Amino acid sequence: MRLLVHDYAGHPFQVGLSVQLSHRGHEVTHAYYAKDHGPKGCFDRPDSPPTLRFAPIEAGAPARQTALLARRFNQIAYGRLLAQMVSQIKPDVVISGNTPTEAQQLLLEACATNGARFVYWVQDVYSVAVSTYLGKWLGPLGGIIGSYYRWLERMQYRRSDAIVVITEDFADLASHWGGDPNKVSVIENWGTLDEVIPGEKDNHWSRQHRLHDQLTFLYSGTLGRKHNPGLLMALATEFTNARVVVVGQGVGADTLSAAKRENILDHLLLLPLQPASELSAVLASADVLVATVEADAGAFAVPSKVLTYLCAGRPILLAAPKENLAARTVLRANAGFVVDPSDYTGFLFAARQLQSDPTLRESLGANGRAYAEQMFDLQRITDQFEHVLTGRDFGETP
Repeated sequence: MRLLVHDYAGHPFQVGLSVQLSHRGHEVTHAYYAKDHGPKGCFDRPDSPPTLRFAPIEAGAPARQTALLARRFNQIAYGRLLAQMVSQIKPDVVISGNTPTEAQQLLLEACATNGARFVYWVQDVYSVAVSTYLGKWLGPLGGIIGSYYRWLERMQYRRSDAIVVITEDFADLASHWGGDPNKVSVIENWGTLDEVIPGEKDNHWSRQHRLHDQLTFLYSGTLGRKHNPGLLMALATEFTNARVVVVGQGVGADTLSAAKRENILDHLLLLPLQPASELSAVLASADVLVATVEADAGAFAVPSKVLTYLCAGRPILLAAPKENLAARTVLRANAGFVVDPSDYTGFLFAARQLQSDPTLRESLGANGRAYAEQMFDLQRITDQFEHVLTGRDFGETP
């Protein structure tokens, strides 16, 4: 079967899925936005078979989040290039996630034109996120624009041949918008066990940044509008005998950079995203791994960095609504502490508990890695995707 696996962000675990699908005899093109600044998977893999091709798509530099029209035009241009790819490779099935709504629309239309079945991989409910943020920025006008994106995404769900959601929390909405609960499958995201290996804190990366002998709270990944940089600021202000390290990019990182210049936060270290080959060493340099998701984002976003953290074997300090899947996963794995994102006092109290108890840190980290090894079985996960991609959920006989 000829497959196009499209992940706009180019994240690591989707790459692993494409590798496994190609090992099973499928001809796979894995496409992503090359100029997205978020964390990327390893595209230079020794285990990649000849039936796998990585296809970076370039559509101009990404616009600032506040430049709404520029972002929209860029996303439409991206969608056109993606549609051209469908016309060129003629896939049997396309699976696409993490994709701006209007780019996804152009991809779906190209699938219809070229006779390709379309699987909507719902990583987050994109239109709900857009509506939430535009409402904050633009008031009533933002609500009107958000309504358009909700209508467009709802139509895309209905036109999709199958829908994969990453949490049961999205299943009812997908069934309602898609018009048929039988075409909705729940396949939770996973971490890359083979790429993120627990390691020693004293390593080449921690020594390079003088972290090997200091207690370190570390945040890794995108720090966007659905994350609260204020919690990291509070950590850096409170823990003068530790280091708070942010390895990432986004508007939240920009906010921290400005605050650091103004407040002279000596204990806050800001670094750009590191190469995928360094990820294990980066995460091993932490004593505690930190993640956040805002309360109003909890309904439509699940931070996948938490799954990567579990693989690293370090305790997790997560500020998120407890109904969010990431929060439930950390608690289920007994891998760290979860506090409400508005509870600064509770967040700092949990941080002090982790700081003061190395035995607790070791136990929680080991629990997280054990959970990851049990749940992130890529062969089983690939079986689930093949069940969708080979036609069973399209009502066809494979």
